[in-house]
Amino acid sequence: MKIFEEIESEVQSYARSFPRVFHKAKGEFLYDEEGQQYLDFLAGAGTLNYGHNNPLFKEKLLDYIHEDGITHGLDLHTRAKGDFLETFNEKILKPRNLEYVVQFTGPTGTNAVEAAMKLARNVTGRENIIAFTNGFHGVSLGALAATGNSHHRNAAGVSLNGTSRMPYDGYLGDDIDTNAYLDKVLSDSSSGIDHPAAVIVETVQGEGGINTASFAWLKNLEQVCRKHEVLLIIDDIQAGCGRTGTFFSFEEAGIKPDIVTLSKSLGGYGLPFAMVLIRPDLDQWKPGEHNGTFRGNNFAFVTAKAAIDHYWSDDKFSNEIKRKGDYVSKRLASIVEQYGEGNFTARGRGMFQGINCINGELAGKITRSAFKKGLVIETSGADDQVVKFLCPLIISDENLKKGIDIVEQAIKEVCAKENTIPEEVNYFDNEHLDQLGNE
Repeated sequence: MKIFEEIESEVQSYARSFPRVFHKAKGEFLYDEEGQQYLDFLAGAGTLNYGHNNPLFKEKLLDYIHEDGITHGLDLHTRAKGDFLETFNEKILKPRNLEYVVQFTGPTGTNAVEAAMKLARNVTGRENIIAFTNGFHGVSLGALAATGNSHHRNAAGVSLNGTSRMPYDGYLGDDIDTNAYLDKVLSDSSSGIDHPAAVIVETVQGEGGINTASFAWLKNLEQVCRKHEVLLIIDDIQAGCGRTGTFFSFEEAGIKPDIVTLSKSLGGYGLPFAMVLIRPDLDQWKPGEHNGTFRGNNFAFVTAKAAIDHYWSDDKFSNEIKRKGDYVSKRLASIVEQYGEGNFTARGRGMFQGINCINGELAGKITRSAFKKGLVIETSGADDQVVKFLCPLIISDENLKKGIDIVEQAIKEVCAKENTIPEEVNYFDNEHLDQLGNE
């Protein structure tokens, strides 16, 4: 359609990678105007963990609309909000022995981060926030200051202040404990790092390149924060809502953050929705100190409740994610073994994994080749060098195998042109699918 070229801003990005007019979506599939089907391994950048137009949520949403349920309510009490809060408390927080109050912010993840950082500063009376290399927390100015990516930072147009950067787990090599460095810096009054209000961290850095913090590193980070009376903020916007195998990505590490930010798949249906979980004693906001016209989305309350009721009332869905994640790990390890030769490594955990390529040019060739074969998959990392697997968590075993097969075939073709791989490899065997079904 010419209208996109005529009046849409040049800021568009995903549309450049996938130049089609998409018209319909269902489950793990997208369809363009010509009816061409694409497997979706992008899933709204992690917003569609439960797939496109999940029928379980659609029915609840349509019922709510037909009953003239509240569409917009500022931060008024509504039945939809109350029902969501009760479900979230009973099925998510209490079973995990987590005690938080819930703040509904503007509907984007970056607004939740802004609120979390603002609250930490107000409560502690300190300005500095510790963020990590390759972290991504949003592109509004406060969140952008905590984001490492130079492409996004350079677009700010002003100085980005109030944060200090520390090395993430593994950034300086596997043999260096970056938490020991953080502890030293915070212990030394001459380090030049002001005593921070909080540390903000992703357990898996999605946009940063699927960098994964070990559970030991996360536990040690929590201990450093406690030692220095610094608040710990977990940004679970992309890694949360089941992406790593548990509802919160930090659960298996056994830590309890002071503040948690959530968005993306929280609403279940792809509806904009974000919130901040706050340790009760830290909830020192004055009324309206962090407000906005769209604080909480009543439609999203309905679908978020449906998602929790259906998928998180027991551990069946979590176990399914872990099973599929194990399959992805084995497939990626096999791909790396066959085509490695210094070009590829696998990374991530759960259903949040990727293939790290030697450079962004190679990764881009692979994703473009995959798109021609009917797979929507993107890259991440400082140089776009990581092929990022972010398919819906509800994907069938067959389509999960099919999507990875397409990536493997794309790697074969791209690397063959680079003359970097063995000549004969069998990609589309049934052993992989049998392996997935038997796990």
